[in-house]
Amino acid sequence: MGNRPEMFEGTDTIWMDGEFIDWEEAQVHVLTHSLHYGTGVFEGARCYDTSQGPALFRWEPHLDRLYSSAEPLDHEIEHTKEELTEATIELIKRQGLRSCYIRPLVFYGYESLGVGPGDSPTRVAIAAWPWGAYLGEDALQNGVAVKVSSWRKHASSQIPTNVKATGPYLNSMLAGEEARREGYVEAILLNKEGLVAEGPGENLFLVRDGEIYTPGLSQSILDGITRNSVIEIAEDIGYTVHDNTSISRGELYTADELFFTGTAAEVTPISKVDNVEIGNGGRGPITEELQQRFFDVVDRKTEDYEEWFKYIDV
Repeated sequence: MGNRPEMFEGTDTIWMDGEFIDWEEAQVHVLTHSLHYGTGVFEGARCYDTSQGPALFRWEPHLDRLYSSAEPLDHEIEHTKEELTEATIELIKRQGLRSCYIRPLVFYGYESLGVGPGDSPTRVAIAAWPWGAYLGEDALQNGVAVKVSSWRKHASSQIPTNVKATGPYLNSMLAGEEARREGYVEAILLNKEGLVAEGPGENLFLVRDGEIYTPGLSQSILDGITRNSVIEIAEDIGYTVHDNTSISRGELYTADELFFTGTAAEVTPISKVDNVEIGNGGRGPITEELQQRFFDVVDRKTEDYEEWFKYIDV
């Protein structure tokens, strides 16, 4: 395995352009177009080891978004959604994984190095590896301290925010690293109008007086699949969810509860913003209820939302 980073221990295979290849052989040329210009699109999905066996969570919406993201960048994906689904399932089975994070990537390869991709081929790769709680296991219970970033979320008039492209994640990296340098776990980005957008890789929810608020798509957020799942779960429990709202920076400090959602972050409470304690300074009761319900769903401790899962026959 060589000097395999700890994060990827136990993995040995990548699917790339229609073939399963050894992990170490999954390489591209240094002059690959997307390496220079950020012209790739990607997804992050999870396979959960449920009580009914390994299952892809909300795989179809993730795959739909991958293909939709590819369109504005003029990627022509030669593989069908069915082929990518079969490849993903086989990749998980070959590596003996039961719970893992899945990363499909579509990118321009090695041919031309002008800003325009020219004749650079569209290439597709899929990787899968074990990955636990994105912001730490402790964060799921005790929450994370976050900083409102000095960097603003790019506007949809600059780069489409409904496209999950590689290049714009420089915005997220800058915000997250700024926060971590100052001792925080994660960041919150405001949009160009100074209203709350989202985290570097998460959507944000606010709880006030028993009701739930989250920035709408017009606030320069990604239309998160976990976000939409939590909205549906919350409404089914009986909460009122305002999912097309605007939230000011000041409202963060006076919220009863705040939490992040995302494929990687799942449902993570926010304990502090800019060193201002939120609510009781930990996981609030509504966040805890939604988090527990979410994990009950993905562990298949309930028969609800069965359509969200694609089971893998191991």
